[in-house]
Amino acid sequence: MTATLRSMLLPLDIRDSNMATSSNPLREEIASTDVPAAISHYTDAVRFGNILFVSGFTPHDEAGNLIGGDDVAAQARQVHENLKKILTQAGATFADILKVTVFLTDINDRAKINPVRQEYFGSAKPASTLVQISALALPGMKIEIEAVVGLPNRSPLGEKLGARA
Repeated sequence: MTATLRSMLLPLDIRDSNMATSSNPLREEIASTDVPAAISHYTDAVRFGNILFVSGFTPHDEAGNLIGGDDVAAQARQVHENLKKILTQAGATFADILKVTVFLTDINDRAKINPVRQEYFGSAKPASTLVQISALALPGMKIEIEAVVGLPNRSPLGEKLGARA
C-alpha cells in the first residue's frame, strides 16, 4: 500500500501517535505485588470509572508456584484467594463481582469447584460463564477465573494498590 493510499484510508495520522497511552482519565491499570506476576503483556486489572475488569487469575502464589497440584478444588481456592487480594485492595468484596468467566480443562470439575465458589461468594450470585478449554497458559493449571466488578464511588485505586516493582 502506498503512503498516499494509506493516508486516504486512515483519517487520522497514527504514525506519530502513541497507541499505548490512554488519555482517558477514567482508565487506570492496576498491577499488585500481592498476586502472581503477569506472564505476558497484561495487567492484573483495569479500572474504568467504577468498573474493575480483573484479568484471569491462576492457582499460583506470589512466587509463581502452582498451588493444589492435581486437586482442582485446591486450585480453585488459590484462584479465589488471589481474586480476594485484588478485591480487598480495590475496596470491594466478592458480593461486588458482577460477572465471572471460569475456564476449566475438564467440565466435569464444575461440581468440585462449586463448593469453593460458594465459600467465597456466600449468597451473592454473579452472572457467570463456564468454559471448558483444552489447556491453560501454564502447565498443571486446571482452572482460571476472570471477573468484572462494580466498585463503590471512591478515589482512584492507585492510592490503595501497591505498585509492582
